[in-house]
Amino acid sequence: MANPHSGTIPAGTAVRDVTVDVLIVGSGTGLAAALAADELGLDVLIVEKSSYVGGSTARSGGALWLPASPILEKQQADDTLERAEAYLRSVVAGTAPAERSAGYLRNVAATVGMLQRSTPIRFAWAKDYSDYHPEAPGGSAAGRTCECRPLNAAILGEYRTWLRPGLMQPKIPMPTTAADYRWMNLTARVPHRGIAIIAKRLGQGVGGLLLGRRYVAGGQALVAGLFAGVLHAGIPIWTDTPLQQLTLKGRRVSGAVVAHDGREVTVTARCGVVLAAGGFDHSMAMRWKFQSESLGEHMSLGAETNTGDAIRAAQDVGAAIDLMDQAWWFPAVAPLPGGTPLVMLAERSLPGSLIVDQHGARFANEATDYMSFGQRLLERSRAGTPIESMWIIFDQQYRNSYVLAGELLPRMPIPRAWYEAGVAHRSDDLGALADKIGVPRRQLIATVNRFNDMSRAGYDADFHRGGSAYDRYYGDPTVVPNPNLRALDRKPFYAVKMVLSDLGTCGGLRADDRARVQREDGGVIDGLYAIGNTAANAFGTAYPGAGATIAQGLVYGYVAARDAAGA
Repeated sequence: MANPHSGTIPAGTAVRDVTVDVLIVGSGTGLAAALAADELGLDVLIVEKSSYVGGSTARSGGALWLPASPILEKQQADDTLERAEAYLRSVVAGTAPAERSAGYLRNVAATVGMLQRSTPIRFAWAKDYSDYHPEAPGGSAAGRTCECRPLNAAILGEYRTWLRPGLMQPKIPMPTTAADYRWMNLTARVPHRGIAIIAKRLGQGVGGLLLGRRYVAGGQALVAGLFAGVLHAGIPIWTDTPLQQLTLKGRRVSGAVVAHDGREVTVTARCGVVLAAGGFDHSMAMRWKFQSESLGEHMSLGAETNTGDAIRAAQDVGAAIDLMDQAWWFPAVAPLPGGTPLVMLAERSLPGSLIVDQHGARFANEATDYMSFGQRLLERSRAGTPIESMWIIFDQQYRNSYVLAGELLPRMPIPRAWYEAGVAHRSDDLGALADKIGVPRRQLIATVNRFNDMSRAGYDADFHRGGSAYDRYYGDPTVVPNPNLRALDRKPFYAVKMVLSDLGTCGGLRADDRARVQREDGGVIDGLYAIGNTAANAFGTAYPGAGATIAQGLVYGYVAARDAAGA
């Protein structure tokens, strides 16, 4: 297997200023841009700020929203470009240029083909993983989301340790896909489905170890596959190499200055520079300036090295920015002291739970997609009625039935540390629970009583929870007539504190349908491209479906490489 420091820069030699065809800044979706450029015969160098390869992509669930793709066609998903176009017109609703959606859809199939040729990744359709707005024109309840099948990361050889760790690292080897998680989470309720999947993945993970294989899933599988393709192609990667500034030749970007091996290195890029360095997830100055001063410090689940470096460097050479108030918002369990937020995926959708604010009142459809949920919170802040605190309230039957925060299996007691930190509270009496979390007891009791009445009727008259196919995807199919609603009537009652986290920001450099970075006047900065979370969301303020963030990074990486090559 090729050495990632080989190729342009031989391993063990002193690093001097170098010239390549394409410089790629960032090793998440930037890996796809590198593979596409290499396939076109271009000389490529990847620089990565951190010690790991993969960025936030490696920390993700690894889903990819790929409408009308060969993967869906093979599975007879009955999707068409025309339906996808109608859907994006509806949900984007003019918040991003129409050509960005069109450019994305136009290149999905070719990007998938390139990845299938150049990597060991094998894709599967996550059937029934609904679009996030399936009732919109052109929406799909069957879904357009695909994901990687579990992949043997041992193929990376000595470079396996370079792979950025995932967000939820299992204590035992059990490569779990998003489709698996849905049923594993319901093992206590639908044991025949959950147990079969657990047995299959345990067999694959533990059995694989006996054969020297290390199977991974989700974002880990996606990045491992991309990384394997890059290694096989001999494309060099410089880790621990932050971007310092972009360089110009006239008005064209000619390369960049990076910090590598203790010195500044100038990399000249004959065909272009592709910025794929993530967003500004952990630049609190930028977040408080562009988004909201109410955001908690470092609550993002994005890679800690995502501090907006590439966005600022591009602004220094005249780049325009857009959608800076947007992020892939993600409600999560509040962190313990010194920790990070804990992932919540299905929890908000499952029956026997509701979410209240500091007044003890519900304020949204708990089961809506996570970006829309976060947007509702910030809309409240801008309207002068901010959500100052929020709690998910549930009963003992809920705790007995479902996984909590990705780590507490059904019936497992909530850790004492949660109670000691004030993240969790428990009581047999709703009034006493209200006192513990600091909300009006009369209002909380009234909220739960109304919720219980609506749950028994199977209809949420207040927020229509369970009315969307997306809501129902993570619901409990054993609960009828509404898989998202059940009365809280089994003591004790619990309250767990929530925070607004995110999977990364999605405002950034304004780019066109060829991934070229634009100036304020709409002109193009020659030689400069932006993809992934470094670019403003191709879908404006919308999140069309699971994996739309990573998929647009991969597709526009392919597009950028072709444009740089003059293809």
